[in-house]
Amino acid sequence: MADNKGNIFKRFGKKVSDVFAELKRVTWPTGEKLAKTAAVVLLVIVFFAVYLTLIGNGGRWILDKVGFYDIVETTATTTEAAETTTAAETSASATETESSAEG
Repeated sequence: MADNKGNIFKRFGKKVSDVFAELKRVTWPTGEKLAKTAAVVLLVIVFFAVYLTLIGNGGRWILDKVGFYDIVETTATTTEAAETTTAAETSASATETESSAEG
């Protein structure tokens, strides 16, 4: 509770001045060192982007060759049979309705 002495503005001002004092103690890299480090980071990013792309495309190529992505046409045949059955049921129910209306 000892840290809560003073009003909120004094405490905030103290924190800001502490941050600036800490930033003065930081050892900042030179421009040359910063450029070299940035170049290394960018090269590593490019390397892993190419590496992961090759792995992904190679895996897809292997799965294509194995036949993993082959499409089986069983659903189209099932759908056509269901439509034919529905049409036959509709015509049969229409015939029953006509015969019951006449009787």
